[in-house]
Amino acid sequence: MTTRPAAAGARPTAWQADGLCAQTDPELFHPEKGGTTAYAKRVCLACEVRIECLEYALANGELHGVWGGMGPDQRKAIRRARDRRRSA
Repeated sequence: MTTRPAAAGARPTAWQADGLCAQTDPELFHPEKGGTTAYAKRVCLACEVRIECLEYALANGELHGVWGGMGPDQRKAIRRARDRRRSA
């Protein structure tokens, strides 16, 4: 069983052990440039800790890979939307 690494300087959290990614090849969640994230996102859709994973990635500024079923561009859009709501 492998687990996804925590962000640099961050401590692993309890939910990470429950993630389906802990039972899956980590390379799936960090594909080579031009590779597909579709398989990783499909794994995430079935994961019970998807929301915790996504919130972790947003809170820790994860810039690469699939977290909580979303890629970097999707997470960036969420961060921007949240920032706009806070500024409004």
